[in-house]
Amino acid sequence: MAVFTAVTPAEAGALTERLGAGRLLDLQGIGAGIENTNYFVTTEAGAWVLTLFERLTAEQLPYYLQLMQHLARRGLPVPEPRADAAGRLLHHVAGKPAALVNRLPGRHQLAPDLHHCAQLGSLLARMHQAVADFPLVQPNLRGRAWWAAMAAAVRPHLDDAQRQLLNDELAFQAQVAASPAFAALPQGAVHADLFCDNVLFDGLTGRELITGAFDFYFAGHDSFGYDLAVCLNDWCLNADDAGLDEARALALVQAYEAQRPLSPAEHRLLPALLRAAALRFWLSRLGDWHLPRPAALLQPKDPGHFERVLRARIAAPWHALR
Repeated sequence: MAVFTAVTPAEAGALTERLGAGRLLDLQGIGAGIENTNYFVTTEAGAWVLTLFERLTAEQLPYYLQLMQHLARRGLPVPEPRADAAGRLLHHVAGKPAALVNRLPGRHQLAPDLHHCAQLGSLLARMHQAVADFPLVQPNLRGRAWWAAMAAAVRPHLDDAQRQLLNDELAFQAQVAASPAFAALPQGAVHADLFCDNVLFDGLTGRELITGAFDFYFAGHDSFGYDLAVCLNDWCLNADDAGLDEARALALVQAYEAQRPLSPAEHRLLPALLRAAALRFWLSRLGDWHLPRPAALLQPKDPGHFERVLRARIAAPWHALR
């Protein structure tokens, strides 16, 4: 969500008025994140987020926008893309494909406790249940084929120990993917990036409710267990040793299972899926760090964080059943 493409007030205002979203009052670039250009937009009619897509194509984008619309219309706290008079969700601004969504209330909880983790687990399960009748299918674009391509691109930048870790983990994940248990994993449309900074809460301290889950632009068809693993690796992390905090992890998984019980295959492969999720984000951060793109406000994140998470998941496999 860095600013790669400059948008003028005139360009943003023309879009909001065309979509019936009101006259533009304010336009502010958002500096967090690294994939798309994002602006906070304020109009006479409300608050919005304008996203210009820097990598995803116009052919890929209907999947993400229709998924958000589908979830929002199922009553989940997900931003709904604003359609034009013809019902189109995808627009163009400054020569780029773009979308305008309602801005959800609330604030991030970057140091979540048991209550926040339980809230997240319940929401994640409800999202997985809600996509049962979502008709579109698009692969997870940060899946195994992408892992292999990014690994080849970043290997020259790694030291010997890092290259060994990367090669060993790719081989391990290939074995997992070939197993009968992996083939039995329930699948569907998943968020695949539901970190703490993609969720909003509001309410009294200690009793906050989730008011928003956003940034669906890494979504794709994958296993629900993988989506759960992505969340566990961020929401339940021990800052000192990159291990999982047992209490928070159990709170998240138990709240998830109160809505959607995990299958035997999901329980069996959760340790491997936690490693897969760590590998995916290690590779992503390695690419952003060593192969950066020019952007105003761009802040690449330390790839060492998820290297430590991956090593911790290998050294101490975590199971939800205790």
